[in-house]
Amino acid sequence: MEQILIVDGYNIIGAWPELSKLKDTDLEGARDGLIHMLAEFQSFSGMKVYLVFDAYMVPGLGKKYVQNKLAVLYTKEKETADERIERLVTNLMGRRKEIFVATSDMIEQHVIFGKGALRMPAKELLVKIKQNRKEVRERIVPETTTKRNPFNGKLSDEMKAQFERMRRGE
Repeated sequence: MEQILIVDGYNIIGAWPELSKLKDTDLEGARDGLIHMLAEFQSFSGMKVYLVFDAYMVPGLGKKYVQNKLAVLYTKEKETADERIERLVTNLMGRRKEIFVATSDMIEQHVIFGKGALRMPAKELLVKIKQNRKEVRERIVPETTTKRNPFNGKLSDEMKAQFERMRRGE
């Protein structure tokens, strides 16, 4: 079953302490941080992630970018992120698809739940991202880094003796 995650960008930024603090001084930095975290999450989890940012007060037709293989969508003029998310859910809904929407907006959660999507509160997404990061670190750090001599258990006694003689210059 294909899993899809749609993220309400500014809602998540406001809900996560680290990004919320950053947005007060550097909104672009907070957006970039969220994009980076979600791109990592997408690559490890296998979920297709759509990140939606509200451009309600910005004139234009709305834009879609792919950044680090992550779909980043900006709404059209006079369109809210909630409206874009609802439309995305409707368009993506289908057989063998499980759609999650990450937002802490209770009204939006009820609306998307009514359309057949599943809710994912902002805190739950943050927990999942942290778990994924931990799993990635555990998989990346090879076992051999914890052993002093990685060849020790793989060499025959004869070969060990030969290397020891070479080390001593014999």
